Amino acid sequence: MLCLAILVFMYAVAFIMPLLAPSLGIDPKALHSDLISGLGGKPKGDVGGISWTHIFGVEWGTGRDIFAQILFGLRISLTIATSATFVTVIIGTVVGIIAGYTGGLVDSAIGRLMDLILAFPFLLIILALSGVLTQRLTDLGVPEGNASRILYLILVMSFFGWPYLARIVRGQVLSLREREFVEASIAMGAGRPRILFGEILPNLWAPILVYATQTLPAYIGLEAALSFLGVGTLPPEVTFGAMLANSVNYFQRVPTLLFIPGTILVILVVSFNLFGDAVRDALDPKAVR
Repeated sequence: MLCLAILVFMYAVAFIMPLLAPSLGIDPKALHSDLISGLGGKPKGDVGGISWTHIFGVEWGTGRDIFAQILFGLRISLTIATSATFVTVIIGTVVGIIAGYTGGLVDSAIGRLMDLILAFPFLLIILALSGVLTQRLTDLGVPEGNASRILYLILVMSFFGWPYLARIVRGQVLSLREREFVEASIAMGAGRPRILFGEILPNLWAPILVYATQTLPAYIGLEAALSFLGVGTLPPEVTFGAMLANSVNYFQRVPTLLFIPGTILVILVVSFNLFGDAVRDALDPKAVR
């Protein structure tokens, strides 16, 4: 419940605070040249420019407020991770149900497709194709810049993530298709869509929900890693990965530039993981309580 409260708070902050930011005077793009020294742009003060006005300090070289960057970066990270998880769950569930219920050649073909996708070196491909596919999305009408980059990350994460869920769903469907309620539906003349999505799907919500709660934090960490490697959003927009990448050169002189966004990222991911474990235990009838 504590982790759930943290996650609700994180989502509320991420999607409500940026709407209130202009009235509160919070701007992650505002440059505060008076808060950095002229030599190298080091934040003034002993702890990275932390003050009552800038509670997390300011960025090295630009003087941009770290607290404002975290607010807006959290929204981007959660948008990417949540959207990618949603698409992954939809594709993985539909493909897994079809493969498990149909069997035969269709099941074999889908299984080989999943093996093929999982065989690709994901990180190398997403780095190598980022420029080409981002430009392709722009040519298809997606706004150039961060919009196409965010959509690219969502699509690539979903494309390489759905086979894991599809395998789980397929295994569950292989057992469910032999149950009495499925045979009764067939005997009553129900069509295949009715059997797949009206009879079998409602019995799969527990493993799907557990998988979703464990995939979302993995995507948050993945997005941060990709942003760290330069595949994320373009400046002046920032995410946790970009903030961590920018802090590497100044870590020894201003440790707060790394510790503050890193700590918030750890809290977010750990909360999702613990909440996912709790959901799994609650939905597992054989779990020891």
